[in-house]
Formats: sequence, structure tokens, C-alpha cells
Amino acid sequence: MAYELYIGDRMYSSWSLRGWLMLEKFAIPHHTHLVGLYSGTMAQDMAHLAPARLVPALKTDQGLVIGESLAMGETLAEHFPTAGLWPGDAAQRATARWLVTEMVAGFSALRGDCPMQLSHVWQGFAPSEAVRADLARIETLFAHARKISGASAGYLFGDYSLVEVFYTPVAARIIGYDLPVSAETRAYCELLLSDPAVLQWQAQAREVTYDPEPYQQDLPRSPWPIGEAQA
Repeated sequence: MAYELYIGDRMYSSWSLRGWLMLEKFAIPHHTHLVGLYSGTMAQDMAHLAPARLVPALKTDQGLVIGESLAMGETLAEHFPTAGLWPGDAAQRATARWLVTEMVAGFSALRGDCPMQLSHVWQGFAPSEAVRADLARIETLFAHARKISGASAGYLFGDYSLVEVFYTPVAARIIGYDLPVSAETRAYCELLLSDPAVLQWQAQAREVTYDPEPYQQDLPRSPWPIGEAQA
């Protein structure tokens, strides 16, 4: 049996992207269902998943409903212990959990000022001091992860893990608003966003349009710079 994943819009719903990646990237069989995140039908569409009320939500192959992305990830790691959702090394695994938990609970300025979108790059966006502080903290965490893992480039712990799942929408914010980060962090963001699964998600996201678009900025745009989406 497959898991049932309930998501919102693909273009803007960062948490939906996380939920989908943790199933897609670790080859966990699943069916994906869209709920009306922007159409006003979300509560109705999710009524049968109560008390879950936000996307993503997961129904396991045993019929158990799980809300909240981190709980979903931990449950999948328990159900699929050989899939590699967390690093195998204990110190790396503890550090990976730290990075994911801080992402879930923190970076409120970055998340609030720079809503995720996968369509274009906003040119001339001026990050606040709070956003710059979030970026500095993210880079500190990335450097610490590499110190623990010994991975000087590529994925933070050598192999793709839930850390990459949870930081892919962060990467989309950094690229989509052309935020000031180091060359190393930008390369890591580009790695995450050039993943074939992310490009597949992005292509599906572009099939849906909104009038007006959510989260407008009074700024010029340039094309998305990564992968097939730039065509």
C-alpha cells in the first residue's frame, strides 16, 4: 500500500514541498492530493484528516494521520530505517536533527519577508537586518554541519538526507530573492534546486497561475537561473 500525502500549492507552499520530497527522494510509495490552499476549500478538503489542519499531512499505509513535517519525517525514518533519511553516524545524525529542528522553529524574518516562489528572481530586493541575521545563522549551521561530517562540498552530510529536504525551500528563498550569501552557500542552494525531483515539482508548479499572484513585490524580475526552468 502507498502513503497518502496532502499538499497545497506547489509554487508557493514550502512546507508542501518538504512533505513531498521526503517521500519522493527516498522512494517511498505515495499518492499526492492537492487541497485548496488558496481557493478557500482547505478546511473542507482536510476535514477527513482532523485534527490535522495544515499542509502537508500524511496518511500512512495503516491509515494513521500525521500532521507537521518534522513528525512526518521522523515517522518515515522509523518506518524505513534503511532508506537513509537521517545520516547513519550518530554525531552526524544528532547534528542533522539540530539543523532541521532549528529550521522548523526559526528563521522567521527570512520566511516572513521572502515567501517561497519558484518562478523568477526578484531583482533589487533589500533584505532587512533581521533577514541578514537569519542568513548568517544559516551559514553558521551549514559550516558546523560540514565540520562534523567532513563534507567540504555537496550535501551537508555527504549523502542526501532530511536536512536537504528541509533546507530546499530555504535555498529557493535565497535564489529567488538573490540574497547575499557566500559562494559556498549559493553553490549548495543551486545543488538543491537543480535536483531532478525539485525540477519536476517546479514544472508542475508552473502549470497553475493566479490572478493576482500571491506575495507580489514592486520589483523587476529576472528568469529563474537553475535547471530546465530557466528555458
